[in-house]
Amino acid sequence: MRRVVITGIGMVTPLGLNTRDSWKKCVEGVSGIGPITRFDASAYPTRIAGEVKGFDSRTVMDQKDAGRYDLVFHYSWSATKEAVEDAQLSITAANAERVGIIIGSGIGGLTNISETSVQIHTEGPRRVSPFFVAGSIINTCSGYAAIRLGAKGPNYGVVSACATGNHAIADGLHSIRRNEADVMIVGGAEAPVTPVGLAGFCAPRALSRRNNEPEKASRPFDKDRDGFVLGEGAAVLVIEELEHAKKRGAGIYAEVVSCGMSADAFHITAPAEKGEGAARAMKLALEWGGVAVEDVDYINAHGTSTPLGDIAETDAVKTAFGSHARTLAVSSTKSMIGHLLGAAAAVEAAFTALAVKHQILPPTINLETPDPACDLDYVPLKARETKVRCALSNGFGFGGTNTSLCLKRVV
Repeated sequence: MRRVVITGIGMVTPLGLNTRDSWKKCVEGVSGIGPITRFDASAYPTRIAGEVKGFDSRTVMDQKDAGRYDLVFHYSWSATKEAVEDAQLSITAANAERVGIIIGSGIGGLTNISETSVQIHTEGPRRVSPFFVAGSIINTCSGYAAIRLGAKGPNYGVVSACATGNHAIADGLHSIRRNEADVMIVGGAEAPVTPVGLAGFCAPRALSRRNNEPEKASRPFDKDRDGFVLGEGAAVLVIEELEHAKKRGAGIYAEVVSCGMSADAFHITAPAEKGEGAARAMKLALEWGGVAVEDVDYINAHGTSTPLGDIAETDAVKTAFGSHARTLAVSSTKSMIGHLLGAAAAVEAAFTALAVKHQILPPTINLETPDPACDLDYVPLKARETKVRCALSNGFGFGGTNTSLCLKRVV
């Protein structure tokens, strides 16, 4: 079996416009949540979000492309560009067919779709941009990057709600193991902080209404949590076959061992009882990766800060790990950046890889009054330096889809 490692990371998050700044603030326990500034949210019950701050599309693409493509693709390309540069990957005519791209999104070009819908009604169909479709569909994340980079390997988008990033990474892993490619550029992006996006999640009362304390609104596993916080951004990883990486002298963050996948087959939005599907995904990640439960030191939890979800994931960890659940550490980086939907699992995979590389666990901030039903070690409030041999990164999504990515330290 071909071993696969992470050699490059690119990020755009509510904490920073690159990996360095996002990771630094993550370890420091800084919140990226604040009042919505992009539009007037005064009529909404939730008026806060994890917005990307200070992003200028002109720094990563020309003005013409920026106008043609939705913001989600700006984030995606920025993260892709950084990941490729971080990996010091050169794509040439000699290797182009061995480099593929799989980047997904849960929703895609939401701003583009919303504004074009209004435009049709106010100005008529003749005013619609000829780039509307290409500027909105999810696989443009991968297609645009392939054109800019000249990568000619497997290329498509993945859509699985909040598990999207993990599915993209898993597909990239399998492409390399099947010898379809030597290098895969994988990840997820989302730009849902729009009037339609906010209204859509406000309607089922899924979002926190802690508008007066936005930095404290995302509080996974805390007794006073009242819903998740909408976030935006992207994360892209360069993964490649181990010997290929060694041969070109690439730096290595972690090994991608496996990705467990399952379905709840239960409810379109609610988790299965006791997190049954999530537990199976974690068990499969360990089984497929040949990893013993006691070898796992850390789990980057899906941890959305919802009343049902956090309890279900806690129960799932107990089911999957038995008595070892009391020994391993679990934390939710969503406490700092909110829920990035289709970008969430990719961002969390990146944070997990950095935790494995630097041997430090990101904290769960705002965990001030633990929920009695959430009784594991959630690395509360402050980051922790410790041994991290192997880690899981969980991503669960609407429709009952569950993923658990397994990463291991390379020494």
